[in-house]
Amino acid sequence: MVDKNRIADEFRLIQDEICSGLEAEDCRSKFQEDAWSHTTGGGGRTRVIERGNVIEKGGVNFSAVEGKLPVFMKDKVSVDATSFFATGVSIVIHPQSPMVPIIHMNIRYFETDAGDCWFGGGIDLTPIYVNDQQASFFHECMKNVCDAFNAEYYPKFKQWADDYFFITHRQETRGIGGIFFDYLRPQTGTTKEQLFEFVASVGRTFLKAYLPIVKMNKETPFNEDNKQWQLIRRGRYVEFNLVYDRGTRFGLETGGRIESILMSLPEHASWVYNHLPGDGTPEADTISKLRKGVNWLENSSA
Repeated sequence: MVDKNRIADEFRLIQDEICSGLEAEDCRSKFQEDAWSHTTGGGGRTRVIERGNVIEKGGVNFSAVEGKLPVFMKDKVSVDATSFFATGVSIVIHPQSPMVPIIHMNIRYFETDAGDCWFGGGIDLTPIYVNDQQASFFHECMKNVCDAFNAEYYPKFKQWADDYFFITHRQETRGIGGIFFDYLRPQTGTTKEQLFEFVASVGRTFLKAYLPIVKMNKETPFNEDNKQWQLIRRGRYVEFNLVYDRGTRFGLETGGRIESILMSLPEHASWVYNHLPGDGTPEADTISKLRKGVNWLENSSA
């Protein structure tokens, strides 16, 4: 039977697997764990890795919390719902090298005391410099995990990611997207067990999709101009997370642990007034590709 305890246990295991895989790739730094308790029930394990060979700063967080239903969730649940349980794994990795992309993943489950329940999550990639072939590889991984469960998932969730990971005030996507989904509920033809298996598979696609890209780029030479561009792109990442990110809002409005909520922010970022990359530069090429609706699978074997 799929209940909240089984889901939380599986998410803890996925956190362990991902931390082990990232530590093995970094070869120097280890995750430091900070166990915490939520004021209204439950808690989590915040794991942060810093100043490694590959990773400048990263977090792989697990939480399983419960409490009074926040006001902003009222229109999403049954009228008689008064309390909630939520569990998930949330990841953001900021690499040392500007040639290695930032990556984010989240998988989550939510239920209320009135019987409401749903899953959400996704994975998206934010290259500092967009490489078409590597973008295609990443999206092929996303398509494969979706197709194993439902052929309609990838196009639907890819579009959802394009729309969600969009910095409206900049009129650009945060990166090359990936997949994003929310409010996946059991319904006719789709059981809670199947949705749970899909979301767990998304979690286990993280290392498969990311580590090959890390290996391809971590030794690529770079200069100070590349680092400055990385800091500017990190600034865009911060803007999205503080202005638009649902997870940040949920954590802040439910009294979450602030250090865990804001672990997604990089240690260093920059905002340069009216910065415009020069025509014909790699930076300008990247900006030209930060838009919705790109078919990244054109260069893929998928």
